Amino acid sequence: MTIVELLKRQRSWGLSTFGPGPLTTMVIAHIRKELAEIEAKPLDLEEWVDVLILASTGAMRAGHDPETIVAAWAEKLRENIEDREWPDWRALPRDLPIEHVRARRKASAQ
Repeated sequence: MTIVELLKRQRSWGLSTFGPGPLTTMVIAHIRKELAEIEAKPLDLEEWVDVLILASTGAMRAGHDPETIVAAWAEKLRENIEDREWPDWRALPRDLPIEHVRARRKASAQ
């Protein structure tokens, strides 16, 4: 099963189970709940997958189709790898987010 097929199956199930509409507040509240569960059990793959499911559900309920979500995911990953410069992780605290360098882009992206 491709990721697009998986998202289509998930969308169909979600609509029949939870009804139509963006349900943004509900989805965000559920993501927060799952993040707390990850904090309690950071190695539990099932908790991480719950966040993947909820994030893609939120995107679909915001009007984005599975094909567009997968394309945007691929493009964002490409941008992070090819267009952005990242600081040396060894020089940064391990418990804070690592942000890309905003002052400049990789030379190949200019």
